[in-house]
Amino acid sequence: MNRGWKRAGAIFPQNAFLAQYFEGCVRERITYQKTFFMKKTIAALALSLSCLYMSAQQTWDAKKNPTVDSISTPYEAKLLPARPGLTTAQIFPVLGKYESAAHPDIAQVTITLDETNKGLVWVEGLPQGKIKAMLRQSPATYKIPVQQTTEGKAVAEGTLIYDKESNTLRVCIGRPYNTADPAQAFAPVTEEPAAAPKVVKGKPVKTTKPTAPAIWMYEGTRIESATALNQ
Repeated sequence: MNRGWKRAGAIFPQNAFLAQYFEGCVRERITYQKTFFMKKTIAALALSLSCLYMSAQQTWDAKKNPTVDSISTPYEAKLLPARPGLTTAQIFPVLGKYESAAHPDIAQVTITLDETNKGLVWVEGLPQGKIKAMLRQSPATYKIPVQQTTEGKAVAEGTLIYDKESNTLRVCIGRPYNTADPAQAFAPVTEEPAAAPKVVKGKPVKTTKPTAPAIWMYEGTRIESATALNQ
């Protein structure tokens, strides 16, 4: 065919351009068909591989695979069971109900967790009324801030500590919270020696000392009851 176009071009020079044009068109069409066929083949192959991968992902199960099972079986007996999550009572051991033989006038003291702030607890049953305490040292050391109860009673600063080992709750109101040693609040109360009178121009002058809040303490034992926290 190419020879025919060349022979025609030699006889008719004016047709040489048309001969070259048609020859180029034929070549371009053949090249286009090859490229289209290759693209179509690649797309079909990619689609097949994708379907095969998705099918394998849906049907393959490691637990049912004999190879995986043979490898993992010897170690299953050595695996430790998952540790259960801590309960609220384990995280905040101070929660519960308490009784005190030393305070027969106090029937029962109940400590509950604040609904919105896990760092706060509410203490009910004390003569001061319902008071709040703020967690300062985990697991069960709390500061009682200066506050006024809903009953209108003023409450001085204090300390609340629950000892899990002895199962004992101790409350001190009237002594500032000691950050370095919170248990210092429960040290025996000692009377300070009377200060010498101030002398001005040879005459003693009376001085007034601010009245310290009265120190009040409570010690109770937690009631061991499975339903104590739910009553």
